[in-house]
Amino acid sequence: MARVRRRAATVGAVPFLARLRVGPKLMLLVLLPVTVLLAFTAFAAVTQWEEARTLRDFDTAIEVSFATSEVAGAVARERIAAVEARLSAEPDTLRGRSEAQRITDHALRRAFGEAVDRQPVSDVAGVLDAVRRQLHALRVQTGTGSLDAQAVTQRYEVIENKLLDIVAALESGRPTRASGRAADAHIAMLRAIAAAESERAELAILFHALGEGRTTAAAGRWTELEKAQLRAFQQTASDELKAELHTAIFQVPGREVRTVRDLLADTDPRPADWPSYDSWLSDSERYVEALRGIQDRAARELDATAHRDLRTTRTRAFTELAVSLAVLALVTLLALALRRSITRPLGQVSEGARALSDGDLSYDIRYAGHDELGDVADTFRELRVTSERLAGEIRDMNTAIDAGRLGHRADVDSFDGTWAQLLGGMNGTMASFAAAHGRRRRAEQELEGIFNLSLDLLCISGVDGYFKRVNPAFERTLGYPIETLTSRPLLDFVHEDDRDRTREAIARLAGGAEVAEFENRYIRADGTERWLQWSARSVPEEGLIYAAARDVTESRRAALEQTALRRVATAVARGVPPSDVFGKVAEEVGSLLGTAAAVLRYEPDDSVKVLGIAHARVDATAEAARTTRREAARETIEEVARTRGGARSDTAVGAPIVVEGRLWGVVVAASLLDPLPEGTESRLADFTELIATAIANADGRAQLTASRARVVAAGDASRRRIERDLHDGVQQRLVSLQLELRMTETLVEDRSSELAQQLDHLAKGLDDAFQDLLQVARGIHPSVLSKGGLGPALRTLARRSVIPVELDLGFAKARFPEQVEVAAYYVTSESLTNTVKHARASVVTVAAEERSGVLELVIRDDGVGGAEPDKGSGLIGLIDRVEAIGGRLTVASPPGSGTTLSVRLPLAPPEEAAAVVLPSA
Repeated sequence: MARVRRRAATVGAVPFLARLRVGPKLMLLVLLPVTVLLAFTAFAAVTQWEEARTLRDFDTAIEVSFATSEVAGAVARERIAAVEARLSAEPDTLRGRSEAQRITDHALRRAFGEAVDRQPVSDVAGVLDAVRRQLHALRVQTGTGSLDAQAVTQRYEVIENKLLDIVAALESGRPTRASGRAADAHIAMLRAIAAAESERAELAILFHALGEGRTTAAAGRWTELEKAQLRAFQQTASDELKAELHTAIFQVPGREVRTVRDLLADTDPRPADWPSYDSWLSDSERYVEALRGIQDRAARELDATAHRDLRTTRTRAFTELAVSLAVLALVTLLALALRRSITRPLGQVSEGARALSDGDLSYDIRYAGHDELGDVADTFRELRVTSERLAGEIRDMNTAIDAGRLGHRADVDSFDGTWAQLLGGMNGTMASFAAAHGRRRRAEQELEGIFNLSLDLLCISGVDGYFKRVNPAFERTLGYPIETLTSRPLLDFVHEDDRDRTREAIARLAGGAEVAEFENRYIRADGTERWLQWSARSVPEEGLIYAAARDVTESRRAALEQTALRRVATAVARGVPPSDVFGKVAEEVGSLLGTAAAVLRYEPDDSVKVLGIAHARVDATAEAARTTRREAARETIEEVARTRGGARSDTAVGAPIVVEGRLWGVVVAASLLDPLPEGTESRLADFTELIATAIANADGRAQLTASRARVVAAGDASRRRIERDLHDGVQQRLVSLQLELRMTETLVEDRSSELAQQLDHLAKGLDDAFQDLLQVARGIHPSVLSKGGLGPALRTLARRSVIPVELDLGFAKARFPEQVEVAAYYVTSESLTNTVKHARASVVTVAAEERSGVLELVIRDDGVGGAEPDKGSGLIGLIDRVEAIGGRLTVASPPGSGTTLSVRLPLAPPEEAAAVVLPSA
């Protein structure tokens, strides 16, 4: 060792060549020519493999382009099927559209798989996924009928052009001239077929328009585009493909297609010249299929050309590389043989020393010389024996750990020095590990108990979408055994409407994000839905997700039910008519339970009357259950009438409506197929209480309105009776007295006598009393209102008013219902009187207009304002009079801005809802 240290201390003074070993010195003699040959071989190989890689990428790209072109063809066929279904929504056309969509989805999945598998063109997968989403959106719009046929074909054309652009981009590599021409021919034929398919779609619309007697423009741009692409195809295609194209064009389908095109080009085609739609569709389809056959053969030629170029390049590269490597191997073998013959003994000792420095004690030095190298070899062999003993102790300890024998300890006494210290440290580590293992086992047992006893749903899932472990709460909540939950993808248990959101949540968790209060629906084993609220955290490095969930189904259901009850209660509190409340209750019950619902009233003749109904959506599978559902609902209605309590029959549930202690009606909910859950009767009872409240409120309002109307009618009748009594009695008596007094005056000869003057004074007093009586009679019930109607009566009030009145009468009728005329007259009269007494106004505007069965009366002054109906003014009586006939009076009187009275009087008598009348029994 001292000699080695001295050699290391003097290494800086040794020349460079002296530092080299014997082997490297011998190798230097052959390295220069070998290096040159190796560089030449590497350069040639890189060039050849680069060319081969380009050809391989092109070969891969055309495989994806072929799959993409199949998608484009499927989209074209789906387009014509969608157009036919849009033009004529018959079962056959709808089935044809569904089948075309299925074929397109299959082709799209295959193309997407090709794009994902082929790494060099993996960016195509994103474009294909965008096409898939665009197709889905277009199908939704096509299915709902929101797009016309022309818009449908244009939207499909955009998608098809995008796919053709992908094909063109994939085949644009063109590593050789032959493959470039084959690719040009293939793309040209694809675009020609696309033009022919677009022409088919537009002509389908044209034929449909002609069949309905309409005309529509048919652009000839597709014909020109097809011709241009076919010319490009003929310039680059092989002679065989040109011949096949010529045959396809001049066969019967091709000729029929050209005939239709000639008709389109004609400025005034005769309808009799047009072929039938079915025959043209068959001919055009055969023509397009012939072109597709040529396109398939062009694709095969392109594929064969690409494969041939790739094989040729690879063969040439392998040949050149094999020759170069053979020469290189020969030279290298000669050099190694020379080196081995000289350096083998030195190499063993050097490798043993290097293995010792690297910690590899398994190397065996076979050199047994008696020189210094031999001594080193003997020392190395002794060290290897010691290391094997140490390794044996370590293996025994590892075996004990694996077997759970944590009390095992290494034999320290059989080693000396550092080895003994190392084994002692391992024994200490083993003791610490045993203590930690015991604590971990206790923690695992406690955690296992919490995991199994928790009422919440606890689980461990993988980012692959499978449950790895679930607690018993899962089995209790969802009804599936634990083996089923862990053997199927978790998305199989998720409601199909929530699967996309669940996938997104799993993707976020896989990326390391946390998810809190995420809610989705799971389908129980019995088919019912359960809402679960999740909180989850992932461990990305382990690929696991730890999650906890709560069943919030009942709380959501209660919230939805309370919201529905609140909406109905709000409608009842606002005084909505009972008929609207019945419809609202049926709608809310149907929406809440997902069923059909109805509000019915029991009639005195033992029949029922439907007052509100909400229909459930019926599909083809549930249509057959309609009769069964009606029978169940009928039995439920009869059971409620018999028991006066909640009832259920098969798939229907009913709750009674009781008003003032009497059975008034029933609320029925009927499911299409499945029985309704327990407790539905009590949930319906909450709605029946609101219906009863609405009926009672409506009945109270009806009685109040009727009472007001009777009071007003009685007052008006009393006024008319008093006015009639005054006119027929007192007024006639006063007129008779006036006539007698005038006759008495004629008997007095001296007109200047005191008697004559007294008689004249009495006559004037009778005239004044008569005029006062006339004024009183007019105030009680003006005769001008009874004889002339509302218009003359309002004009009379305007003329008699002290304040100037501007009248604007915008109604054409001469007469209105008596109660309307009386109310309008007294409102106007009272308003003018109040204006004179309190408003200090300079002008009053009175506007009346008939609009939509309502007489609208507006009285506005420019006085001081400040009128408050709630503080005992005469306006309260006017409001009662107006509301008694179903009208409405509002007062706007801000201080300093005048007063405005707005009156709405219905011209038809207010209708009382028959539904609010309690049955007699």
